[in-house]
Amino acid sequence: MNLVDLLLDPFAYSFMTRALAATLIASVVCAVLSCWLVLIGWSLMGDAVSHAVLPGVVLAYVVGAPFAIGAIIFGFLAVALIGAVRGTSRVKEDAAIGIVFTTLFALGLVLISVTPSQTDLNHIIFGNLLGVSRSDLTQIAILGAIVLAVLLAKRRDFTLYAFDRIHAHAIGLNPRMLGATLLGLLALTCVVALQVVGVVLVVAMLIIPGATAYLLTDRFGRMLLIAPATSAACGVVGLYVSYYQDTSPGGMVVLTQGILFTLVYLFGPRHGLVATRWQARRRRALLAG
Repeated sequence: MNLVDLLLDPFAYSFMTRALAATLIASVVCAVLSCWLVLIGWSLMGDAVSHAVLPGVVLAYVVGAPFAIGAIIFGFLAVALIGAVRGTSRVKEDAAIGIVFTTLFALGLVLISVTPSQTDLNHIIFGNLLGVSRSDLTQIAILGAIVLAVLLAKRRDFTLYAFDRIHAHAIGLNPRMLGATLLGLLALTCVVALQVVGVVLVVAMLIIPGATAYLLTDRFGRMLLIAPATSAACGVVGLYVSYYQDTSPGGMVVLTQGILFTLVYLFGPRHGLVATRWQARRRRALLAG
């Protein structure tokens, strides 16, 4: 088999073509949002919301409503509950996040176990990339376009919110509204990625690309280019590997992202572990000489 056949053979099947399209959309959308999540320090919040939307998605399925509606409702419910626990008790924020998202995630698991369905709702948890239908792909594309459009239209406001909320308020912006908008986009993004990697691995797609880009550049504008580019590349590579090695496609996509982050963490040109150790050693040598 030559290289051309190796590259084109998987896409002789329509389900692989839809899987590739869904992977690229989810990878790009999650990566762009992850840049702000990493800067704001919302990694745990991303974890909480991505797991907390599970009961909302299941209930939306039960009543025949769009998954996005249930996800948004339970995403904001999770944030409200975290704030309530943190503000009315001695429990700190990280513990409040852990309590709320695990409880809501457990509620989702219970609802899945008691909900009669002609389809396997466990796909919500673990993803079903190869089972993406045309209607699923349409929903993913529409939600992804909405999230990207809002992020790009409000990118300067979100960036100022991430770096200096006091200054954002001083020039007339509403930090509460910006934070709420980001949380709403986070809930929508979780729905986009559910079909690809499932609830369990959504947080990886929401954090790893931004963290990788953060180690490669000091400019936020470049982060917004590097993160989706590397995420999309990892998605394609992971999908190819899963096809030829017969592994979980969603898991392989995330594993590829994790491998790339590890390489950047170790060998990044400016902030990699090897580079920083080498620079520190050179500085000590110059001072000693």
